Amino acid sequence: MLDTLAVVLAGGKGERLEPLTRDRAKPAVPFGGAYRIIDFSLSNCLNSGIRKMLVLTQYKAMSLDRHINLGWRRFLCPDLDEFIDILPPQQRIDEHWYQGTADAVYQNIYSLEKERPRYIVILAGDHIYKMNYRAMLEQHIRAEADLTVGALRVDPKSARQFGVMQVDENQRIVGFAEKPRNPKTIPGDHEHCLASMGIYVFTARFLFELLCRDATDLQSTHDFGRDIIPSIISTCGVYAFPFRDENRKRDAYWRDVGTLDAYYEANMDLVSIDPQLNMYDSRWPIRTYQPILPPPKFVFGSTGPGDRQGCALDSIICQGCIVSGGRVERSILGPQVRVNSYASVRDSILFQGVDIGRYAKVRRAIIDKGVRIPSGMEIGYDLEQDRARGFTVSKGEVVVIAKAEGVEQVVETGQVV
Repeated sequence: MLDTLAVVLAGGKGERLEPLTRDRAKPAVPFGGAYRIIDFSLSNCLNSGIRKMLVLTQYKAMSLDRHINLGWRRFLCPDLDEFIDILPPQQRIDEHWYQGTADAVYQNIYSLEKERPRYIVILAGDHIYKMNYRAMLEQHIRAEADLTVGALRVDPKSARQFGVMQVDENQRIVGFAEKPRNPKTIPGDHEHCLASMGIYVFTARFLFELLCRDATDLQSTHDFGRDIIPSIISTCGVYAFPFRDENRKRDAYWRDVGTLDAYYEANMDLVSIDPQLNMYDSRWPIRTYQPILPPPKFVFGSTGPGDRQGCALDSIICQGCIVSGGRVERSILGPQVRVNSYASVRDSILFQGVDIGRYAKVRRAIIDKGVRIPSGMEIGYDLEQDRARGFTVSKGEVVVIAKAEGVEQVVETGQVV
């Protein structure tokens, strides 16, 4: 693992997650109250023994940069040649944004070569899962492979959004199609296809030669799935690695939270009695930046008719929260959220610093950082009214309120602007 470098692709726009990605990159979107989406890929690296990481950013990267600088550098020791470095587009090679996943790595090839790794693990920074990359690297070395691709079983309908592979009995890839209209199923299993997870282990020298050759191909879109993998499977050692879940639950857990409804459902699973994603497994911890804040507090405990009662049921409540005479059910409250007297929050996700006014009612909503819901306002009860206010309503009828949409905003000083 000392000879392995991880490259995390974290520059995606995340357009399907708007308005949550209006001011931040998709990997920086909060998840589960205390985390960011990118924390899962980075935690997998640390738990796998990979302690050299390059994070390639591009769009709206300030929030992501701040999160990594505040929370992640403390896990690594520079004196032992451990690091996590953030690389914005350098334009060392050409004056344009990244044209594809392969081009993103190619434009930073100088930084990769400087570290002289033997193996390079390329990851997406916007998926939720637990995986030991060490096992994948070990298979790569045993097979003397040039490239190993992480593989996930999915149903044929979902497979249309992935690169779909066909493999022989030795897991060598013999066919690959990017986002096919009619994906081929696994032989003997007509209910599943073998999809690429966008996780790659390359032998470093092979990768460098491949990227330089692809960069000169004017017909290429410079993408690993569309161009690189299909062009080499017949001449090089390209293998699939079946996804091995470290979540220690019955079913393998991997989520692309790329749409508002997928994001909402993945978060809501966390507040269930037995969630599919185990966040409490000390053997595979998910690390993040933890701000120095007081513990959550619940005040007013009267139980008479019409009296105030501050309580939270089947919910995740982060540090710094105050539930002051309001009621929270099946919800996730990020840091420093306040729910005031007689307010009701149900089946919702509130980001850091949200303030719910007295008698306000919130249901099936995602509310972005620092938003104040005025007293008596109802969110999620009349969707036409919510749309008229300018709020986003997803296909699954989840109301999403961005940072500056039609309600008062609360800044960090607590003053209303």
